[in-house]
Amino acid sequence: MDSKPSDRAPAPATAGGVPLRSSVRDALKIVIVGGFGVGKTTMVGSISEIRPLSTEEVMTKAGVGIDDPSGVDDKRTTTVAFDFGRISLDAHRVLYLFGAPGQQRFWFIWDQLFSGSLGAVVLVDTRRLEESFYPLDRLEHHKMPFVVAVNRFEGPEPRPSLDLVRDALSLPDGVPLVDCDARQRESSKSVLITLVRHLTTLHDPAALQEAAQ
Repeated sequence: MDSKPSDRAPAPATAGGVPLRSSVRDALKIVIVGGFGVGKTTMVGSISEIRPLSTEEVMTKAGVGIDDPSGVDDKRTTTVAFDFGRISLDAHRVLYLFGAPGQQRFWFIWDQLFSGSLGAVVLVDTRRLEESFYPLDRLEHHKMPFVVAVNRFEGPEPRPSLDLVRDALSLPDGVPLVDCDARQRESSKSVLITLVRHLTTLHDPAALQEAAQ
């Protein structure tokens, strides 16, 4: 059976049972953005160590003519504010994940989610690449570092290569572009590791020089 961008990932074994350590000193914030139904809620749910906070609501006739369900016809719920999850990096640092709503009518929330964020993941569905342009424009406007993750869905459609995706989105060579499956914890974890490494390279001159060699 083909997977759909709106498929909810099973909650990880630690969900709902990991208290925040008293030794935590630093909280880091990452935002996951992308078009409608691209899999942002799924990614947060696949990797969060706590039961993710979700503001998904059942789609109603009120969204007819406003939300574009093309390509995600089986989607029945939609995020109306944001998704929230947490990952402990070590005894002193935690990473907070915020999944932004994809519909245009909720884009006003994005600027608030960007505030205080270290960087972002742009989740992309190659069947609807045009919905990725606004997230990219907003991040560039905010001068926020980001990586792009192509959420691969099963289906009969041919899968464009990452090089073709980079060309289609006009991504500079310095922006990391990776494949992922937002339903899989390890795959989502790999995307976040790519972002953290990208941020380290941008802010650490020694790492930047090493990457250039």
